[in-house]
Amino acid sequence: MTEITAELVKQLRLRTGIGLMECKRALIEENGDIELSIDNLRKSGKMQALKKLKNTTNQGLIFSNVQKNIGAIVELNCQTDFVAKDNLFISLGNEIILTALSKRIKKICDINNYFKTKITELIIKFGENIKINRFCMIEGDNIGSYVHAGRIGVLVNANNLSKDILKNIAMHIAASKPEYINPNEVPKSIFEREYNIQLELIKNYKKSTYILQKIVDGRMNKFINDISLVGQNFIMNPNKTVGQVLNENNGTIIAFIRFEIGENVNK
Repeated sequence: MTEITAELVKQLRLRTGIGLMECKRALIEENGDIELSIDNLRKSGKMQALKKLKNTTNQGLIFSNVQKNIGAIVELNCQTDFVAKDNLFISLGNEIILTALSKRIKKICDINNYFKTKITELIIKFGENIKINRFCMIEGDNIGSYVHAGRIGVLVNANNLSKDILKNIAMHIAASKPEYINPNEVPKSIFEREYNIQLELIKNYKKSTYILQKIVDGRMNKFINDISLVGQNFIMNPNKTVGQVLNENNGTIIAFIRFEIGENVNK
């Protein structure tokens, strides 16, 4: 018979959130097999932590950092703003980012496995679901990071931009929410969908075909620029577009990542 050690009981408790005595009982009945013990506890209807994993998490914080030529960003979610403000939750988020950067962990599945025990411990402590919702890394020689109030985070990979300009670009992305870098990156399906909407909107206008086409073209140009980073008016100087600022500094944007708390919870 397998010896039911304190460490084995602790492992089962961390996996399930069940009390020590119940964990020990299940392990004894299943001869120390963790997986069978979990099934045992599920059948007895005494699971806690695993039940919490089904709860919706639309609160939390964004964490981001850059070390050398690598930037990392993570969205750590919970159920309530109360937990998001707790120091234990904040410490976990910072630890996830620093660990990912120091150990070069690039996949969210690997990050989840690395922090599985600590996340389970917090689920038990707070009594609500906690999860790493999104995680991403960017590598490059010119990376900027910005987090606004823990709710919106941005990583930017650029060429030939100073730290100040790069930070301002990251702040702009946080505020203006571009979907693409350049207008020519907008998918044809997105363009055609908006184009058909604009045609529908002007069909009752009593103007010539030439004027109507000009109206549609103008609206489509605005639409494309509004969702493209380089076409947007720069928040630091609305008289210029981001593209103009980049040209003045001989810089380009290679890629960016923008996370906002809860934006893809229902996706």
